[in-house]
Amino acid sequence: MDNLSALNTLYKSTPVANDSVVRTRFGSSDDNGFASVLSAAKNLITETNAAQVNAQNEEIKFALGYANNTHDLMIAEQKASIALQYTVAVRDRFLQGYNQIMNMQV
Repeated sequence: MDNLSALNTLYKSTPVANDSVVRTRFGSSDDNGFASVLSAAKNLITETNAAQVNAQNEEIKFALGYANNTHDLMIAEQKASIALQYTVAVRDRFLQGYNQIMNMQV
């Protein structure tokens, strides 16, 4: 009986998975994991910027009288606000993780 099956017999309710199962479930097993995280962060910033630009364009249209619908203006502003809040939260978590890594004793 190998170590993994011995652990599984001890902890029947929560089976212990080997490393390949964890990698398959939580991300790729190759070395581009961090690159994909940075790519996702870059896409998030691009989407946030697009939402901000869209909200500014809606404000300009409304101010110049080209749009009468305040509903579209408020939706664009709320989308931009939520996107910015989410981007700032992701940035804060990233910096918190970076600081924890930098404070580790080697």
